[in-house]
Amino acid sequence: MAYEATPGLVETVEAHGELTLVVDPARIVEACTHLRDVEGFNFLSDLSPTDYLGWAEKGVAGYYGTRPGRDMHRPGSQGMARVPDPKPKRFAVNYHLLRLADDPVRIRVQAWLDDREEIDSVVGVWPTADWFEREAWDMFGIVFRGHPNLRRILMEDDWEGHPLRKDYPIGGEPVRFSGEE
Repeated sequence: MAYEATPGLVETVEAHGELTLVVDPARIVEACTHLRDVEGFNFLSDLSPTDYLGWAEKGVAGYYGTRPGRDMHRPGSQGMARVPDPKPKRFAVNYHLLRLADDPVRIRVQAWLDDREEIDSVVGVWPTADWFEREAWDMFGIVFRGHPNLRRILMEDDWEGHPLRKDYPIGGEPVRFSGEE
């Protein structure tokens, strides 16, 4: 198996034509350093967290397939609920890596975190992680230990909370106008 020497590798998932390496969050820097120095992934193109709060708690409508296929013109579901597979923890932090070379490859490195669980910064591995990690902290509240400048990047400095968390209160937020006390 390719990438089996990656430090902290928990599992490898292939789906939708993409390869994901799930790694132990405690070893994220070690894994990313290995992928950069040994496997040649010289570019971190994106870092995208996902909040799975409430995932798999309710059944969701699914498609009802028949031998000739499904009727896409029929509204609603067929009453066949399905529950998505549970996730290991609340947050997934996904690192999208590229190997920019004659044999280019794209992979995703994924680490799972519980609420308030921290993960080490990879700014020392790929400096472009600086703004990605700041955005992840600003929007989701994920703390990247050792980040050189972990402060808000999109929201105002005095903003309370992290607006892309699923437990962030929606509605009822006062609108602030410039010049208003």
